[in-house]
Amino acid sequence: MNELISLLTGQLGVDEGQAKGGAGLLFKLAQEKLGGLDFQKIKDAVPDVDEMMSAAPEGGGAGGLLGGLASSLGAGDLGNLAELAGGFKSLNLDTDMIAKFLPIVLSFVQGKGGDSLKSLLAKVLGG
Repeated sequence: MNELISLLTGQLGVDEGQAKGGAGLLFKLAQEKLGGLDFQKIKDAVPDVDEMMSAAPEGGGAGGLLGGLASSLGAGDLGNLAELAGGFKSLNLDTDMIAKFLPIVLSFVQGKGGDSLKSLLAKVLGG
């Protein structure tokens, strides 16, 4: 199990599949929003990004979950995170888990690639 997945399972009490899928959803969204060159910096710094993204379920179906997600994140303007709600639901994770995954993933990325890489990811994930 890679280091990020170990952090997620240990700190959040999720299983390995949920950890990989949840992290993969975050990285897939980042890939969509960042484009090739910027996302390549993340891939270079973070081991197993492709494996995590392939474990992510297909997203979608976020519509009715938007309100609950807004309150769980304590934010009115959710931006891109609303796109993750359907994927987290399909992993049998509540939408409030997005807000718990995010700081762990951002901190891990910061540890691997520095503040600039964390800022790049936070910009598109809203962290």
